[in-house]
Amino acid sequence: MTVAMPPEAERALRAAVRGEVACDPGTRALMTMDASNYRRVPLAVVAPRDADDVAAALTVCREHGLPVVPRGGGTSIAGQATGTGVVLDFTRHMNRVLALDPDAGTARVQPGVVLDDLRSAAAPHGLTFGPDPSTHSRCTLGGMIGNNACGAHSVAWGTTADNVRALDVLTYRGERVRLDGAPAADAPARLRDGLRALADDHLALLRTGFPELPRRISGYALDRLLPEHGRDAARAFTGSEGTLGVLTEATVRLVPTPAARVLAVLGYPDESAAADAAHLLLPYGPLTVEGMAADLVGEAGGSLPRGGAWLFVEVGGDDPDDALAHARELCGAAGGVTGHAVVADPARQRSLWRIREDAAGTATRMPDGTEAWPGWEDCAVPPARLGAYLRDFRALLADHGLRGTPYGHFGDGCVHARIDFDLVDRAGVARFHRFSEAVADLVVSHGGSLSGEHGDGQARAEFLPKMYGSELIALFAVFKDLWDPDGGMNPGMLVRPASSVSNVRFAALPLSNGRSVPMEFTRTGDGGDFQTAVRRCVGVGKCRTAKLPEGGSDVMCPSFRVTGEERHSTRGRARLLHEMLAGELIQDGWRSTEVRDALDLCLSCKGCRSDCPVEVDMAAYKAEFLHRHYRGRLRPRSHYAMGWLPVWLRWAAPFARPLNLLGRTRSTSRLAKRLAGIAEEREIPELASETFTRWWHGSDTDGPTDRPADGPTGPRPTGAAAPTESAAGAPPPSAGTEVVLWPDTFTDHLAPGVGRAAVRVLRAAGLRVRTPDAPVCCGLTWVSTGQLTRAKAVMRRTLDRLAPLLEAGLPLVVLEPSCAAALRADLPELLGDDPRAARLAASVRTFAEALEEYAPHWQPPRLDRAVAGQTHCHQHAVLGDAADRRLRERAGLTGALAGGCCGLAGNFGFEQGHYDVSTACAEETLLPAIRAAAPGTAVLADGFSCRTQIGQLAGVRARHLAELLADALPEGSRA
Repeated sequence: MTVAMPPEAERALRAAVRGEVACDPGTRALMTMDASNYRRVPLAVVAPRDADDVAAALTVCREHGLPVVPRGGGTSIAGQATGTGVVLDFTRHMNRVLALDPDAGTARVQPGVVLDDLRSAAAPHGLTFGPDPSTHSRCTLGGMIGNNACGAHSVAWGTTADNVRALDVLTYRGERVRLDGAPAADAPARLRDGLRALADDHLALLRTGFPELPRRISGYALDRLLPEHGRDAARAFTGSEGTLGVLTEATVRLVPTPAARVLAVLGYPDESAAADAAHLLLPYGPLTVEGMAADLVGEAGGSLPRGGAWLFVEVGGDDPDDALAHARELCGAAGGVTGHAVVADPARQRSLWRIREDAAGTATRMPDGTEAWPGWEDCAVPPARLGAYLRDFRALLADHGLRGTPYGHFGDGCVHARIDFDLVDRAGVARFHRFSEAVADLVVSHGGSLSGEHGDGQARAEFLPKMYGSELIALFAVFKDLWDPDGGMNPGMLVRPASSVSNVRFAALPLSNGRSVPMEFTRTGDGGDFQTAVRRCVGVGKCRTAKLPEGGSDVMCPSFRVTGEERHSTRGRARLLHEMLAGELIQDGWRSTEVRDALDLCLSCKGCRSDCPVEVDMAAYKAEFLHRHYRGRLRPRSHYAMGWLPVWLRWAAPFARPLNLLGRTRSTSRLAKRLAGIAEEREIPELASETFTRWWHGSDTDGPTDRPADGPTGPRPTGAAAPTESAAGAPPPSAGTEVVLWPDTFTDHLAPGVGRAAVRVLRAAGLRVRTPDAPVCCGLTWVSTGQLTRAKAVMRRTLDRLAPLLEAGLPLVVLEPSCAAALRADLPELLGDDPRAARLAASVRTFAEALEEYAPHWQPPRLDRAVAGQTHCHQHAVLGDAADRRLRERAGLTGALAGGCCGLAGNFGFEQGHYDVSTACAEETLLPAIRAAAPGTAVLADGFSCRTQIGQLAGVRARHLAELLADALPEGSRA
């Protein structure tokens, strides 16, 4: 079982440190893993406010014999950001750019500052920080210095170590050391004299024992202590992975940003050909030379030049024409290409770079769904030997019965690879170790470095003797002991390392003992096992991006962007679920309050389903958890009020007017909100005085009337859809394709005008419109509140009632994006045993998709106006909005819709305790976009929640696209 923090040590930490000190299971669970294969459980997590706080924490840790692990963004891939003692989390307070000197081209930063924040501060001066790992939106400078991170632009600007000018460090003993070249004169004599003696006593070994290659990251850079290198202790400290001391401040170099950039994409027959060619492009001065093969790119390969592998080569220039000419020169000189493309458009460049940046996540699933893991993630060889190395590497994989997907920084000879190790099974772990030994030998035989970017950590330190030999390894220990004679800094890494197969993250899970955890959501890729689903999160931390990317439409993860807390990120929630399943730290299983509270601020936006590189679906995990957490127990009031909303609205429909009057009365409104668990700040939406279905049937009943069907004469088949004749005054339908308009709960009872508008537009486009002949529901509200037994019953009833329509192959046009997403994704995943579920999902069309597919020649009315608003998060994540964008363009609607999440998110923004987070989400992009819109701009939002949020917070009426189009139809075509 997990060891607890000694009470006296906890009291001492709380008394000494002004920042947060957390020893609770939930906070510790968040720090058990990084992006590696390893798991170590800390005793406490400390968020220091400044260097004095760090010194105070170190004093307590030293007095109580507690090891210390400095941690940044937690995206390390070798395990060095995990530890069993006290984790220092610098992301909360020590996260600022302290000073920026454009003339000197330097910046002073704290260790927790995110790289993109530094780049944003430098950008107005035409400067940037050169190294840029794919995790640039969430990795910290402290972590980059700890790992000597590199990134795609290292061929131009080098590694982090090449861009460090000075470091302020605290040793485990609390000694303050300034590293600006050699240690300052006031440094402890143990260090000042010991480092000089270490170099002077071993000059020959230090001059000959290190391979010459641009990405030599493994081990300590002791050769930088040589007199010819200025006895550069700052450079030697960089890449030490938290094993020497704690960084509290750094001065780093900034480099000029090219005025213009162009991306050249070169196609090659295969990966080896691309690798052989990469180093030949270096004389042309590229900024990047990145390599990927078809087995990583997948479907995105259709947007690339012909080939089986590609080099992404970015070049710069003084202006766009200069950069374009540079790119064309390089393409003209490249040999052996199967095709090439020159991309100057920044938006197109971003979309292509996203393929590369997401690779660390996407590579964790093989094409057949098999899991793949790091381990030999980033070794490097001399660039000219890369092709030969990759051929040998592929052969070695085959010899061990393994598969991998190499990609990476081909211009620097650095290769990333996720490999389908079985790290759950003991035999698989043993094979992982055998392969690690063999590939270490292979890397060394090519003159390479075991690590070319992410450091050695626990994954590779065991094999460093193969690369450096016993004498240098002994010097590494001397260097470590000079800095940390008490052995308190990140023990088990680099020097006297733990085995590469100890602390494997999956060893604590029930599945390692042959036990699975069946899911209600039977996701095909996860085999219906909750553990496998949770393992999707590998820790790359894209959900920790604090700001939406410029020009992007990403949604994930709105609650993290508002709170900045790890527990409210997709990764943090996945970590808590992992620890819940492990049962060591979080011991109350599905009744866990730590997991419940972390999931409470999950908006179920499903953004992670599309924006996470491995498609974690936290909305589904949340529903699964709530389903089990509240099984046999009373639920929150909001689950009964809003989870059963379709039932309550149906019962309330005949009494809409008096209920609306009561809702406008302050006393009854407050009472109703209190009883329903609704936030006091929220206005209760008004009920429609006439529901859409009542309007449709033209009678006082909610059920369909028995009238002749449209189209060919003859009786309507038993159970077929309701007749398409609508309310009095509507024009007769045309004889076009027949579609079924889905009367979702929100449209039917709260926004029937959207349904009426959709009928008018669909008919104007020549389509015949039906509705189901009995009430149907997608089950969304029950899913979002985790009432999955009821949700499945509702969904099965819907399948029964739609059976004739499914057999007839009629498309279902769904106006509410969240309902369409539930039908297309949640329903088949919850009812995977019913073949009708897949047919229903395949029949779902959004409003724009139906018009594009079934009325391709229809020309919408020209509105010729600008729009502002937001794409529904479920549409972004599940449905896609390409058809909507094309329809808006054809209708003359200009302007892009905001990314992110509106913050209301169905029941979330209405629930008590969520109002502040809900409004903060809206303030991120949506509300500013609406406020900035010019007069006459149409505010567009297809989701009822989005329209409600806009109306309540901005005082503006937002409209569904169907409404905008219907208003512009000629009078004769309106109902």
